[in-house]
Amino acid sequence: MNNNNNKKVSDFNYAQKQRLAFIDFLLMFKGSFTRSDLTSKFEMGMANATRDIALYRELAAKNIEFDNPTKTYLQTKQFKSLFEYESRKTLAKLANKISDGFDGVMEVAFPVDAPLQLNVPDINIVAKLVQAVINKKAISIIYTSLSSGSKAREIIPHTIVDNGLRWHVRSFDRNTNSFRDFVITRISKVTLLDSPIEEFEKEIEDNQWMRKMDLHLVPHPTNVEFPQAIELDYGMDKGLLQITVRAAGRLSTKALEC
Repeated sequence: MNNNNNKKVSDFNYAQKQRLAFIDFLLMFKGSFTRSDLTSKFEMGMANATRDIALYRELAAKNIEFDNPTKTYLQTKQFKSLFEYESRKTLAKLANKISDGFDGVMEVAFPVDAPLQLNVPDINIVAKLVQAVINKKAISIIYTSLSSGSKAREIIPHTIVDNGLRWHVRSFDRNTNSFRDFVITRISKVTLLDSPIEEFEKEIEDNQWMRKMDLHLVPHPTNVEFPQAIELDYGMDKGLLQITVRAAGRLSTKALEC
């Protein structure tokens, strides 16, 4: 953990750690926050929020700066997260829209295990991508593809997706003037840009992403002796599972190799 004086995060109680972690989380993944973010999240007064922000600045002064015209606290270029973010846990939080930032100690050991993930993205890369999506920013990336190796590309990301096998980011690619999927683990550098985003580069113009398709899934009619097992696996109703997917999903295998 990063701090600039004798105080450490471990010196504070659980509630204070939660509030400090929330500030750190917003700075890292959103790039900014306001006092009202704190007052809304923790149902606290402005004076208490101000004290927590002052405490965060004591611990990590180089992480934060105040923009007076917008009354917003911004991430600095020298930002180094005050808390450690374990990639798998943090990706799960982001996917489930959890923004507490703080991993408390689990007091009960539940008998549940999960398989090892072989391709977990760098959480610092993910943080920059999330910032770009939230703030509608173009970014410059270094991307390594199977066909052309490592190259600099300019993209405008609009959605981060876990397809069950790996994480990718759906974006407009200025190199090819098309919307594509980029595997996040193949991105080695992200720089936020101030260049304006054109209308044709926005998510609404991503036709394959915006278009929905209905799929009807059933157990294989001849290869399964007891189709009821498949029906239970997928929660089928009378042997049928109806799902709606984005049209871009059927192109994902090709798009992921861009």
